[in-house]
Amino acid sequence: MLRISWTERKSKETVLIEANSRRSLIKTVRKRQATFLGHVMRREKLEHLITTGKLDGKRGRGKQREKTMDGLKRWLGSGSSTETLTAMGHRELWRNMIADASKHGTG
Repeated sequence: MLRISWTERKSKETVLIEANSRRSLIKTVRKRQATFLGHVMRREKLEHLITTGKLDGKRGRGKQREKTMDGLKRWLGSGSSTETLTAMGHRELWRNMIADASKHGTG
């Protein structure tokens, strides 16, 4: 342990740098989310419609929540939704996109 007292008021980033460690939990969660979404999007079921946002209905009040696809596009670094959706349909292409994103540490 580094024996850092809470009174030193160091940020988490500086502690990680001192420990020569990296955040891997976020990367693991993002990778699992992406693989699950790829599985869901290859099927034409209700989950596919919900994820793509193609359900009819009224828009809720207030600030809109971030869509799952928007967060995934940002993590993968892909430009458009159509590119991401096309890759989800092709299993090998999708696996390569996830592997590239997790290697670069964009989580």
